[in-house]
Amino acid sequence: MSQRVKVKQILSDDKAHYEVTVKGWVRSFRNNQFIALNDGSTNNNLQIVINTEDTDAALLKRITTGAAISATGEIIPSLGKGQKVELKATTLEILGDCDPEKYPLQLKNKPSLEYLREIAHLRFRTNTFGAIFRVRHALAFAVHRFFNDRGFVYLHTPIITASDAEGAGEMFRVTTLDMKNPPLTENGDIDYKEDFFGKSTNLTVSGQLEGELGAMAFGDIYTFGPTFRAENSNTARHLAEFWMIEPEMAFYELEDNMDLAEAFIKSVIGYVLDNNRDDLDFLANRLTEEDKQKPQQERSEMGLIEKLEFVLHNEFVRITYTEAIDILKNSKHNRNKKFQYLIEDWGADLQSEHERYLVEKHFKKPVILTDYPKEIKSFYMKLNDDNKTVRAMDILFPGIGEMVGGSQREESYDKLVKRMEEMHVPVEELSWYLDTRRFGTAPHAGFGLGFERLMLFVTGMTNIRDVIAFPRTPKSAEF
Repeated sequence: MSQRVKVKQILSDDKAHYEVTVKGWVRSFRNNQFIALNDGSTNNNLQIVINTEDTDAALLKRITTGAAISATGEIIPSLGKGQKVELKATTLEILGDCDPEKYPLQLKNKPSLEYLREIAHLRFRTNTFGAIFRVRHALAFAVHRFFNDRGFVYLHTPIITASDAEGAGEMFRVTTLDMKNPPLTENGDIDYKEDFFGKSTNLTVSGQLEGELGAMAFGDIYTFGPTFRAENSNTARHLAEFWMIEPEMAFYELEDNMDLAEAFIKSVIGYVLDNNRDDLDFLANRLTEEDKQKPQQERSEMGLIEKLEFVLHNEFVRITYTEAIDILKNSKHNRNKKFQYLIEDWGADLQSEHERYLVEKHFKKPVILTDYPKEIKSFYMKLNDDNKTVRAMDILFPGIGEMVGGSQREESYDKLVKRMEEMHVPVEELSWYLDTRRFGTAPHAGFGLGFERLMLFVTGMTNIRDVIAFPRTPKSAEF
């Protein structure tokens, strides 16, 4: 028996006159003679030509859209349009039938993204989701490659944690207590001493604090894993379970942090452009078609490939929060009250509309904003000498807003404790974290990048539920 060969290899080799076995799913079957076979290795199908007269009529009936088949035969030059080679089948076997009356995925009807979210367990079989998830794989590989090539250690930080790194508050509780009859303390509170871990635990919102522990030993580490937020936001930008990339670097200051983040983003986007061009071209065409349905002012100014190359070939603009506030406050957009949230004073928390204005309208380049007011940032960020701002950095992207959030961390034990007390962060509970400042402290910095946000940017999709395989959102935890 011939060795199974993937469709992608056959189509990229362009060789003919050799025998192969292919296995995959029927995308279409026409004239009782031509099968379009897809095996997931590429969006492109291999045409299989069968001899109708030599094929059993009962077998022909079973060749339906969605059926899994195995075919063996000779690869020959194709006379038809659209493909250079095809398979002339000598044997054909049905591996799994698919009843066309009941199969919910009839690709010829061009199912909508909304419909596909309802049958998300089958949506991988479409060209759009085939392209998205091959790109997701390549991006994840590129993340590991970037850090590995720079000598970073990949650290697996805990998914179950007793700390709330961001002070976000909206966390999923992890417990084995009987919900109907939980043990209570004398005050009537739930007694978490009786719980599995002997204390209240949650699903993590970030691996950063644990990552800092690793950086203080290995120098450079990164985490890349799932994080969770119990925020009841049913929007196209929110997920309850998403993936974060969080590097932490000892002996880094804010400038080094910005340099690394910019190099990282350019590296992973460059990798996908070099290795997944077919999938990106398909997604770019999809975006162009989708744009045609929109009013002129809502259409993207750049095509998908153009947007990716724009990030790759432009230096990111670096400005302070204070400079950004001046630009926004004096903008025509603000004066004409076109922002939903008007910028009136220094200290305002920037919204996505402001971030996008800076990138898309003002600079027309990705922007790194630094030195935010301490009131709107986390306790662990290093205070500047002005005592008003912290050494924070956010990277803003076209179409997305904030892509990366990071900072130089406060390495002084006394200053960090003071900030924690000001912001009501429990000092006792985080004594392990403070040990890094007690024993051999050093300047260090890091950032976090939401992987699905990066996926939205790279694929051109507009709903975050379409770039993760099994979206977890309020009232929805299917599959």
